[in-house]
Amino acid sequence: MAIQELTDEQIHTMTLEQKDQWWLKNVYKGDMPQLTIRSALTGMILGAVLSLTNLYVGIKTGWTLGVGISSVILSFAMFRLLSKINLSTDMTVLENNAMQSIATSAGYMTAPLIASMPAYMMVTGQVVPMWHTFWWIVALSFLGVLFAFPLKKRFINEDQLPFPEGYAAGVVLDNLHTDQGGKEGMFKAKLLLTGMSISALMETIRNEAVMKTLKLKALLPNWDDYLDKWFGVKFTIGGIPLSALTVHWETSIIMVGTGGLMSMKSAMSMLLGGVINYFILAPILINNGIIPEAKFKAITMWSLWGGAAMMTTASLYSFFSKPQMIIDSFSKLFSKGKVKKKDPLEHIELPMWIFATGIPVMGLVTVWMGHAWFGVEWWLGLIAIPLVFVFTLIAVTSTGLTAITPGGALAKLTQISYSFLAPGNIPTNLMTAGITTEVSLNASNLLMDIKPGYMLGGKPRHQATGHVLGVIAGALVAVPVFYYIFHGDISKFTGETMPLPGALIWKAVAEVLTKGLSSLHSTAQLAALIGAVLGIVFEVCNQKTKGKFPLSGVSMGLGFVLRFSDTWLMALGTLFFWFCGRNFKEPKSFGHRAFVNNQETIAAGVIAGGSIIGIVLILIETALGQ
Repeated sequence: MAIQELTDEQIHTMTLEQKDQWWLKNVYKGDMPQLTIRSALTGMILGAVLSLTNLYVGIKTGWTLGVGISSVILSFAMFRLLSKINLSTDMTVLENNAMQSIATSAGYMTAPLIASMPAYMMVTGQVVPMWHTFWWIVALSFLGVLFAFPLKKRFINEDQLPFPEGYAAGVVLDNLHTDQGGKEGMFKAKLLLTGMSISALMETIRNEAVMKTLKLKALLPNWDDYLDKWFGVKFTIGGIPLSALTVHWETSIIMVGTGGLMSMKSAMSMLLGGVINYFILAPILINNGIIPEAKFKAITMWSLWGGAAMMTTASLYSFFSKPQMIIDSFSKLFSKGKVKKKDPLEHIELPMWIFATGIPVMGLVTVWMGHAWFGVEWWLGLIAIPLVFVFTLIAVTSTGLTAITPGGALAKLTQISYSFLAPGNIPTNLMTAGITTEVSLNASNLLMDIKPGYMLGGKPRHQATGHVLGVIAGALVAVPVFYYIFHGDISKFTGETMPLPGALIWKAVAEVLTKGLSSLHSTAQLAALIGAVLGIVFEVCNQKTKGKFPLSGVSMGLGFVLRFSDTWLMALGTLFFWFCGRNFKEPKSFGHRAFVNNQETIAAGVIAGGSIIGIVLILIETALGQ
């Protein structure tokens, strides 16, 4: 089957109602099994496992893995095997999609366990009861689901944002469930397998634990050393080694695949932000002692203020520049006795009353938990709920354009806000940031999950139910395991077994901000002001030129927050496929068939292969005691 999509011209000229009617007629597969018992159970089991891998990675690095594509292929392979031995039948494409929504939500709900919760325990010196942590995480995740669906109409149905990781999952699903007996289907499968294999190989050879065990540690690539040896000179910027500025080559090509699913505007805007930050600003500030050391954490503690401000103003202006959708959404709730246009998708979308009643109820539950369990004053907790809406807009816009949710940057914005509202109160600073970050993360991930469902014709309310199931599955497994690891001994935090770099950053920022924003260096304050202005200017220019302005404020802001090694690899992926499109114009040529017609297939394969082998390597490292 082929994924049917609107053209760029249709996206910009058709009304929302026309887009919804087109989708209902051309894409929707209402009669196909979706959220079934087997897809739910498979998603919960895989999600529980993936939540542990994300917990492990987060404890070691502060990062979490994208697990959507990995879960799709794992479940497909499992049911294909069961089908061959006559124990089951293959999942439908929409069953597999519903399953990945469950597994993804389980994988991502671990975020508080590697950031706000251990930071809170370190600050207070008290172990939070396990059942408090369990229900706290569940409540925040449910609130994320409720915040996501009012935004679906805007970001997926109307704007048709790519949500690259979700798009890749949709392409993988389509390829896996296409009849492989056909010539074109086999060609797609080979491309997918090739991309997966190359990415998996690159991930394997860059893993120190595996290469050491195989007695191949000498083959580990160190591109910085190679360049120094080849050219006989130490490459620096302002006397600072390139590697210290994160300007180096990474052998992982997952980011290259992600770039293959991004627009040229997004990739180049992000690259420009990275160049300005790491090639110009960071060296100057390090040499002048404003940034204390040449390390990514120190650099980002300065640069995130300008980058986050740019993302904030750009996202808010972009959203509120089209107020009619907000008015239309709420008018459906409060207008009575008036003739209204019927929503073509009303029978499959999550009912608006669930959002209208659910957010206030879950918001109050969350505020009560924060007050009763973590000492957050009622009024301070209540303020966090509208902040959630603001930061969810930012997170969803960023995720929709680049597949990256800037949770860390958004957490810092909350911490800044509460440094004014509750100066000196570090626990409140941490837990309110936990509310805004976790809710916006869950909302963004749910929309990422809904994207492949939208591409393939699934029911969004089924995916919302699946997201809830995944949250429960992940919490039931990850929370007890986390508590088992440290056995109630907070002194293990930041040790060799549990380094928790993410929690350390949260704790450090909270302590810095106890004196208020004035504790930031004047250059960081100036960067925040400039970033805020530029974010608005870029979006105004985009609006005036109908999207033809070459820069994106959200993407450029991200360039100040990410490592440059990640930024330039995404740009490289975008440029590679752009080059192929410019040079492989003969429709029957291999280059055109592979890199133009099947750009998403190759990019999705690269992302999927790296993700799957990444999980396997984590399990191997754990077994080896690394």
